[in-house]
Amino acid sequence: MDKKRFLLGAGGLLLAGAAHAQAAKPNVIVIYTDDHGTLDVNCFGAPDLYTPNMDALAESGVRFTQFYAAPVSSASRACLMTGQFARHAGLTGNAGLTGLRPEKETIAERMKAAGYRTACIGKWHLGSRPEYAPNNQGFDYFWGFLGGCIDSYSHFYYWAGPNVHDLWRNGQEIHYEGKFFTAETLREAKEFIREGDKRTPFFLYWAVNIPHYPLQPEEKWLEYYAELPNPRRMYAAFVSTFDDYLGELRTFLAAQGLTDDTIIVFQSDNGHSTEVRTFGGGGYCGDYRGGKFSLFEGGIRVPAVISWPGHLPAGEVREQVAMNIDWFPTLLELCGVDAAGADVDGKSIVPLIRDGSAASPHDVLHFDFEKQWAVRQGDWKLICNAIDVLPNDGNKTLEGLFLTNLKEDRTESVNLIGKYPEKAKELLKLREAYVASLSGGKGK
Repeated sequence: MDKKRFLLGAGGLLLAGAAHAQAAKPNVIVIYTDDHGTLDVNCFGAPDLYTPNMDALAESGVRFTQFYAAPVSSASRACLMTGQFARHAGLTGNAGLTGLRPEKETIAERMKAAGYRTACIGKWHLGSRPEYAPNNQGFDYFWGFLGGCIDSYSHFYYWAGPNVHDLWRNGQEIHYEGKFFTAETLREAKEFIREGDKRTPFFLYWAVNIPHYPLQPEEKWLEYYAELPNPRRMYAAFVSTFDDYLGELRTFLAAQGLTDDTIIVFQSDNGHSTEVRTFGGGGYCGDYRGGKFSLFEGGIRVPAVISWPGHLPAGEVREQVAMNIDWFPTLLELCGVDAAGADVDGKSIVPLIRDGSAASPHDVLHFDFEKQWAVRQGDWKLICNAIDVLPNDGNKTLEGLFLTNLKEDRTESVNLIGKYPEKAKELLKLREAYVASLSGGKGK
């Protein structure tokens, strides 16, 4: 159906006219890749990667170059679901049997209350016991695994013994041995979208386990990257394997006539892994220091895109600071969902998405991972017990305080605390005030 449109605001933003007020709420798909490096999309700066579908998604929307998350899977997902910094969300490491506290409001619960059908398809990693599972955190439908990682074909937990099968549908164990996990998640996503009444919008969280180990790319991509040295070859092939499935999803949405009615958010959960199980590396963060587990930029700066054709700018880049906690209030605003009472640290970045000259809504960001923490204000960042990630789990902890200025040195190679002790004190006070606001001053 043709819609009357008019131009409004910077970037030639297209908004619906009179028909917009009567239109159904948009659908939402949040795509979360796993251990996907800071620059590991061709359009983000990885010249050796072939990622035409991720590039096309960015071209259809807004790409962020200073977008942040927690440095590890569960903490990052807790931030996404609650819109809160990791310590506020109550999960600063990886989940096990327990995870995100059930009393925490999730974006899925808020969307469901607003009339959305909700589904989590893929990786959960926010607690394996039933009370922590997706169906008790706002999702009508769950298909995937509850732990941190599985083999993509046997669907057994890929870490240490004893061997545990981890594939579920709404609390019931299911068996799809021999079937490639990501392909099955896409099939499930299509079925979820297709089965709904088109008058009822959907909120789909597609949590892809790529390029997390075990690296199990399709053969055609191993051949394509034959000239790359390992582990980059294996990693690159797995990234391009995901890119194929993203392209298939976008083709499906177009065939269903849903492209202009669906907001797509895409980002990684954290930086690339240098663990033994990923052959010591393979990801790319350019001259940024760090990776997964680290609060240096390579661990927390992630690729991120939002696309809603015809409603948000297309082919634009934002260099301002934003974070995964911002998707909660941002998506509520874009979907016309009431945000009253939401206990979030995130800020709506709708003004920033619409207008590239708008300022970041954040003055300060807080990060936590186990005994490591960081506070960023402007270009300054103070890290406590910074983890320097090295290949094959050879990580080292730099005990004490480490001060960096990302404008002065984006590589974070030199500790500036001796040169700017007063700035370190300022940032430390911000950290102490933040901790006090959460726990009455207990601990740092």
